[in-house]
Amino acid sequence: MTTTTDRPAPSDPADRGSSAFTARVALGKAFAPVPSEFLLIASTALILTIFGLVMVLSATMATSGAGGPFETAIKQGVFAVVGIPLMFVLSRLPMLFWKRISWIALGVAQAGQLLVFTGLGYGFDGNRNWISIAGIQAQPSEFLKLAFALWLGYVLYRKHTLLGLWRHVFIPVVPVSVMVIGSVLAGKDLGTAMILVLILLGALFFSGVKLRVFIIPVIVAVAVVAFLAVTSPNRMARITSFLDPNCLDDYYKGCYQPLHGIWGLASGGVLGLGLGNSREKYAWLPAASHDYIFAIVGEELGLIGCVVVLALFTLLAVGAFHIVRKTPDPFIRIAAGGITVWLIGQALINIGVVLRLFPVLGVPLPFMSQGGTSLVSVLMACGVLLAFARTLPTSAPSAAPARR
Repeated sequence: MTTTTDRPAPSDPADRGSSAFTARVALGKAFAPVPSEFLLIASTALILTIFGLVMVLSATMATSGAGGPFETAIKQGVFAVVGIPLMFVLSRLPMLFWKRISWIALGVAQAGQLLVFTGLGYGFDGNRNWISIAGIQAQPSEFLKLAFALWLGYVLYRKHTLLGLWRHVFIPVVPVSVMVIGSVLAGKDLGTAMILVLILLGALFFSGVKLRVFIIPVIVAVAVVAFLAVTSPNRMARITSFLDPNCLDDYYKGCYQPLHGIWGLASGGVLGLGLGNSREKYAWLPAASHDYIFAIVGEELGLIGCVVVLALFTLLAVGAFHIVRKTPDPFIRIAAGGITVWLIGQALINIGVVLRLFPVLGVPLPFMSQGGTSLVSVLMACGVLLAFARTLPTSAPSAAPARR
C-alpha cells in the first residue's frame, strides 16, 4: 500500500516557474524574427536555384543521353536537394564556429584541389580541375572559393588593427594566396583563378587596407594573366576571336561558340521563343547548359527573362552588401565582402562572356549553370551569408503609447 509519505514531494513553484521561463526563452530564440537581409538572401537563392533547374532541364532535354530527357536535370536536382537544406543548416551555426574552422576549411579544400593532380583527377577542354571518386565527379576549386573567403576574413580580422603596416598585410595573406591560386593555375583553369583573385581583392578592400597596397597585386595579376594567355594557343585563339571585328571569318574556329551564343540571345527578342523552344540547344551551341545558360534564357524567355535574372542577382547583392554595411564585426564584413564579390562578380563575368564583352573564360553562372559542385558551393556560401545575417539586429516594434 502506498502512503502519503511515499509520494514525491511537489516541486517548488519557483523551480517550475524557472523551467517554464527557460522553455519560453529557448522557444523564443528558435522562432525569433530574422533580419530582412536573411529573408532577401534566402528567397533570392531559392528562386535562382529553381529557375536554374528549369533552364537546365530545358537546355538538356534535346541532347540527353540514354538516361532519357530528364537525366541531366534529375542529377542537378539531386545536388539542389542536398544544397538547399545544407544552406539552412549552415545558417544556424554561430560566428565562433566560422572563425575557428577557417584554417581547417582552407586546408581541407586545398587538399581536395591537390587531388586533381593524382590518379583521381582528370582534364576537360584543356583544364585539369576535376576529380572522380566512385563515379561521382566534383570540382574541388568551387569549395576552395568559399574556404578562401572565410580564411581571408579570419586572418584579416585578427590583424585589422595592424593592416596599416604592409608586412602584416603580406604575411600570411600573400604566400597562402599564391599557393591557393597557383594550385588552380597549375590545372590551367584561368577562369577560376581570376575569381579567386577577385575574392582576395574584395577581402582586402573590405578590410580597410589602404588603396596603395592594391597596386602590386593588380600588377602581378595582370602580368600573370598576360603570360598565361600568350603561352596558351587556346587562350590566344579566344582572345583573338574576341578582338576580331569580323568574327564570321573565324566561324568554324574560335568564333563558333561566341557567335551562336549571341545569336541565341538576340533571337529571343523581348518575349522570347517560349520555354523549351530554343533552337541553339540542339547541339548548335556548345556548353548550352553550362557557361552559356544565359543565352538560352534570352532565347527562350527574351529580354524579360534576362532582366529577371539580373534583378535577382541585384537583390542578392543588396542583401549581402547590407550585411557588410551594418555589421560591427570585422570578420563578418571581410568574409561577407569576399563571398559577395565572388558570387556577383562571377555572375557578371559569365553574362559578359555571353554578351561578348569578355573573351570566353569558362566561368559558370552561379545557381543556374549545370554543375552539382558549383551549385552546392554557392548554396553553402549563401548559408554562410545567412549565418552572418542572423547577427544583425532586427527592427524592434514601436512601443504602444502609455494610457493616462
